Order: sequence, then C-alpha cells, then structure tokens
Amino acid sequence: MNAFVQGHEVIPMLIGGRRVVASDGGVIDVLNPATGQVIAQVPAATREDVNAAYDAAAGAFSAWSTAHPTERARALRHLADLVDGHADELAELDVMDNGSPIKEMRKDVDIASAQLRYFAGLVLQLRGETIPTGDGRLNYTLRQPFGVVARIVPFNHPLMFAAGKIAAPLAAGNTVIMKPSEHTSLSALRLADLISEALPPGVMNMVTGWGHTAGDALVSHPGIRRLAFIGAETTGRAIVARAMGVNVKHVSLELGGKNPLLVFPDADLDLAVDGAIRGMNFTWQGQSCGSTSRVFVDREIHDEFLDRLVAAVEPLKQGMPDDWTTETGSMINRTQFDKVLHYVALGQQEGSRLVMGGEHRTEGDLANGLFVSPAVFADVDPTSKMAREEIFGPVMAVMPFSGYDEGLALANDTELGLTASVFTRDLGTAHRFAHDVEAGFVWVNDSSRHFLGAPFGGFKNSGLGREEDIEELESYTQVKNVNVLYAP
Repeated sequence: MNAFVQGHEVIPMLIGGRRVVASDGGVIDVLNPATGQVIAQVPAATREDVNAAYDAAAGAFSAWSTAHPTERARALRHLADLVDGHADELAELDVMDNGSPIKEMRKDVDIASAQLRYFAGLVLQLRGETIPTGDGRLNYTLRQPFGVVARIVPFNHPLMFAAGKIAAPLAAGNTVIMKPSEHTSLSALRLADLISEALPPGVMNMVTGWGHTAGDALVSHPGIRRLAFIGAETTGRAIVARAMGVNVKHVSLELGGKNPLLVFPDADLDLAVDGAIRGMNFTWQGQSCGSTSRVFVDREIHDEFLDRLVAAVEPLKQGMPDDWTTETGSMINRTQFDKVLHYVALGQQEGSRLVMGGEHRTEGDLANGLFVSPAVFADVDPTSKMAREEIFGPVMAVMPFSGYDEGLALANDTELGLTASVFTRDLGTAHRFAHDVEAGFVWVNDSSRHFLGAPFGGFKNSGLGREEDIEELESYTQVKNVNVLYAP
C-alpha cells in the first residue's frame, strides 16, 4: 500500500495552508476499481468548508496578484520540479484511484509538469494594448486577474488535471480553489503537500467532496467570478444555469464528445487502424471526452479496415493497472461499468453487430475489478443511441459511408463537436474536411495527441473557451480600458 495512503485515517484537504478534514466529519470512501477494495477515505467538504477555502483564497489574492509576474513563474516552476520529483508516487496514486494503466498515468504526470512550465513561461505575455485615439490622448488596456477562481475537474486524468489546470489561473495572478473528482482525489491531495512547499498559504486550496455539495457550493458562491469545469455536457449546462442564477460569472467548459473519425478510400490503412485505436483511447478504457468513438469508413474499404481493426484491438493486454505491460485497465466505478455494459446490450438490441469484446472480465487477478474488454461494433445505424450518445467507455462503432458529402454529414450529425479525425492521402480532401467539420480540434492522419500551445476546446455543446494555449491564460484575466487626456 502507498505510504501516503497508509499515513492518514482520513486524507485531509488543503485550505489556507492548513490540512483539514470536513467541518462535519463527513468522508468519502476511496475504492480501487481494479480490486474492489476500499483503500482510503477523503473529506466530503461542506458549504462551510468551501466558504473557508474562499476566504483563504480571497485573503491571499492581493499579495499574489501584485507580485512580480516572474515571481509567480518561479513558484510554478518550483511546483513543476516537485511534481517531477514525485512522479512515480503520483502516478501510483492515480492507478490505485482510477484503474488506468501505470504507463499512461506516468505520462500524465509529465504532461502536468510541462503545463506548469509552459504557463510559467507565458507570464510576461499577458500584455495590454495601446490604441490610437488622436493627439493629446493615450488609450490603453490592462489585463487584470478575476480574484478567486474555481476549477472542477473529472476522474479520467486526476493528477494531470489537478496540477496542469491550476497553471494558467495562477500565472495570471488569481488564487484558486480546485475540486478534484470525488472518485479520484488521492493524487490531488498528495499534490497539496507539494503545493504547500511551492506556494504561499491560501494561493492554492484543494477541496474534496461530492459534486452536489462541494461542487455546487463553488458554482453558486457569490464571490467567485471565474469558474472552469471539465466533465459531462449535461452537468456543464446545469453549472452555467446555476452559476448565472447567482451572479454573472465567466465560465469555461470542456465537455463531452461523440467524435468522428473518417477513413477515405485512399488512406494508409495501417495508419488509419492505428489512429482509430489510439483515438478511441482504449489505454484509459475509452474514458475520454476526445475519444473518436464513431468511425466512418468508405464502403470500398470498410470490410478490410474492420478486419484489420479487430486484428489490432484483440491483442491489447487487459490487466491489473499497476502492471507496466498492461495496455487497458478497469472502469473507474460501478456506475460507469454498468453504463458500458448497458450500451453493449443496447447496441445489440438496436441491431448493431458486436464484432468483439464488451465482456465483463473476471478471470484470474481481474476477478474483483470493473474490467470490460474493448468492444467493436459494426452494422451500426447512425441514428441509433449507440451512435449518438456518449458512452465514455471502451466501445467503438464502425459505420460505412460513400463519398465526401455523406461522410461529412454523418460526422456533423451530432449536438457535440469536440474533436474529429480524418485519414486520407489527398491534401484537398484533408483541408476541406478540416474546414467543414463541426469540431474544435481536428487531426489529419493522426488522432488523440495534444500539443502545448495549440488551443483545445469544442464546438456546439462540447464547450466554451479554449485551453492549453495563451488563450487559456488570457481567459483568466479581465480587460480594462484606460483613456488619458494628457494635453487638454
């Protein structure tokens, strides 16, 4: 058992530089989804706890926001160094908490520290503008932080989100309250120890708890004017409605996706098959809003592609997440596990053909865990629930199309629009599709990969705003215009 987990009866939160439990003593059991064992408890924060975190963050704001930007950058780089120095431990905590393979969670730690360093390097790029307004006048803009920022992140990349998503608001001079998922709080709470070494008390506060209590307290707090959420589309819309019922908040959302991947007849099939598997994110059990779960293949090559796809998915090793040879692990919790099995059954009821997978794995070490083998469906009706609803699990639907227009229409036939991918050797087709598809992030002959400095975010119901680039940093500032008449 991890020493950090063993060292606490209830692993405390971080509020105002102090490690505290919930004010009413409430706790949430931490379940290892690969073993079925309760391995720890974390606080179930109350509204009073969230208010205390707000007071701490508000109290720390003045000194943090007026510090020289390079001082904030230095603190973020220090935190990145600490994350790097505890990378193996942080990855191990994520594995215990969310069931994804260790080799993937270890990569997440590297991404988190890279995000901290990236935004630390951008602090001097938060610049205003001078605007020509005629003789005797000076007109300029200032970028100023909001104050206390709330960030609510999901379970699929616990440490990557908990560490990486505080970088932009902190770099911009805000103080932050972070709420990790109630299902995956361990690495965030260990990160709190490192935060205490790198940042002044109250600048960064870590609050754990249920979405309907701690999360709602953040969303509805009248002092919080900037809020960011990553998660389900329905929850995102509810958050906007709830927040705007309290006051006018600047809200950014990175929400769900039912993302298309198109394979045209001239595509490199080996590259396309690899892209479809990587795009589906089987390596964290398809639990990704960016997963390309709708695969549309030109009828000319559909059967060959499907055969190659199945031959490539079948060898993926499903096993215990702490095994470095494991390629796909367990579902995060019983709710997601049941949801995936429901859609596997529903797909067959709707007439789709289950080509492989979709089974509850119970052999050997997997007996007590929430393991579902990667599923591939064919003969899927594009209007079916299987094809239209986000499953957030290892379920891929392969469907045929004929010609560019039909493929594009199928790709765009959804209220979600986060990512899209296209495989073709034709430069014109590639650029035409990239222009026409209703998605915020498009890969050509590639999938899944993100790039620091490239904006990530969705069209339609998949979100508001962009992250992972300077636009994210600027979104944590307010623009103020100043007009000076210096020569009356």
